[in-house]
Amino acid sequence: MSQFRRRREGTTDYRKRLALLKSGQPRAVVRVTNRQVLVQLTRFAKQGDEVVAAVSSQQLAGLGWKGSGTSIPAAYLAGLLAARNAQAAGESQAVLDIGRVTPTSGGRVFAALKGLVDGGLEVPHSESLYPGEERIRGEHISKATAKQVEKVAAAIQGGKA
Repeated sequence: MSQFRRRREGTTDYRKRLALLKSGQPRAVVRVTNRQVLVQLTRFAKQGDEVVAAVSSQQLAGLGWKGSGTSIPAAYLAGLLAARNAQAAGESQAVLDIGRVTPTSGGRVFAALKGLVDGGLEVPHSESLYPGEERIRGEHISKATAKQVEKVAAAIQGGKA
């Protein structure tokens, strides 16, 4: 049996991981599950990665979010909240780690990236990857969702988080 179980299972791309670790910056890890979007800021350590700040889109419910935990607006808000938590922990920059997801411009992973950048974190990226502004605000879902996004974003930026 190989030493790298996660490579065998197709869970970790070690070449990509090594390239991200060589940057020396913390990684902004974005993962999308069936029920939530997870955004973590992690630093490499020999004994295992240290999570500096972590946010799940399910935490948005405490700020008034009533929509889906996996939508584009939820991913954006999770990124925004993660950036605020990372700055509170003393971090100001990161590199994006999307794992084994195929990068699709306008996807949820890049909505979370926009949230991280709008929250004040410096992350190298191309702005052509972002979803459209109307999709981030949730206008494609409903007008009520758009109002909810504005309310929750204001709560996050106001420091209530």
